[in-house]
Amino acid sequence: MRIHLTSVFVDDQEKALRFYTDVLGFEKKHDIPMGGEDRWLTVVSPEDPGGTELLLEPDKHPAVKPYTSALAEDGIPAASFAVDDVPAEFDRLRALGVRFTQEPLAMGPVTTAVLDDTCGNLIQVVQGG
Repeated sequence: MRIHLTSVFVDDQEKALRFYTDVLGFEKKHDIPMGGEDRWLTVVSPEDPGGTELLLEPDKHPAVKPYTSALAEDGIPAASFAVDDVPAEFDRLRALGVRFTQEPLAMGPVTTAVLDDTCGNLIQVVQGG
């Protein structure tokens, strides 16, 4: 068994697509209209285009906003993405205007940083472990 799909709830799919592709560097995999404004919209890593997909899921369900707001208020990331070099990724993303809630922090064998995806989520980038 392996993870095929995971998701983050987003407040605006188009804005999320731009952030996750133009800023973070993922590639769009699926973009299928689901009625109204909603889409089945997934991105993948260009390093593994056949790998795990990230669904940029609309946050329309009434339970979503209280859940995502509580996570963000408590500083809890909604997802974690592996990178080769957290300080270098921090510098690259910060130069693109990304806001971080946690600068690179070494904790034993791992280094992490946490960014705001502009769509309602905190996202952790991690190296090592």
